[in-house]
Amino acid sequence: MDNKKEHWEEVYGKKEDNQVSWYQDVPETSLRLIRDLRLALDDAVIDLGGGNSNLTHELYKEGYQNLSVLDISGLSLARTRKKMGAGGSSVHWIESDVLDFNAYNQYAVIHDRATFHFLTREDEINKYVDIVTKAVKTGGFLIVSTFSLSGPEKCSGLNVSQYSPETLNSVFNGHFKLIRTLSEVHTSPYNTSQDFVCCVFARF
Repeated sequence: MDNKKEHWEEVYGKKEDNQVSWYQDVPETSLRLIRDLRLALDDAVIDLGGGNSNLTHELYKEGYQNLSVLDISGLSLARTRKKMGAGGSSVHWIESDVLDFNAYNQYAVIHDRATFHFLTREDEINKYVDIVTKAVKTGGFLIVSTFSLSGPEKCSGLNVSQYSPETLNSVFNGHFKLIRTLSEVHTSPYNTSQDFVCCVFARF
């Protein structure tokens, strides 16, 4: 077990889902961004780093039929699958580091809230861009919600990267067109604030 995986299994071993700072009972912003894309209910959607997120559960309740969740923590995936009850059996659960993910031309939407900012090295960021570029279908979408320039500098004991819409666009603009940006102030379960920038990109 590598150090990164050990770290996240330890985090979820010590904390319930609603005890991590980025937790949302209902991820309204992410849901709105996905709804506004006017997808077909059988379009493939994957939530990267979404092991403890309720996004996939909410999308399932809205009728989406082709859902996947990737997370490095098997514990977080197991918890969310259990929360979904019988619906969990229809979701594709992928226990993997996002940098080891291998998919080609598969997804109409890749959603990432609070995973990308944990990549702080240039080689990691470049590899992530290559992975999502290959995984999103032409005409599909990438949604990245990450810490803004006024957001936290550390999270879960780890250093993070911070972005503006402009700097985030500069990371992805080789194969994606920025079509929407918004800011979100997330109130954590501990009543602290985390500033996020949310960007929607179209794959060309």
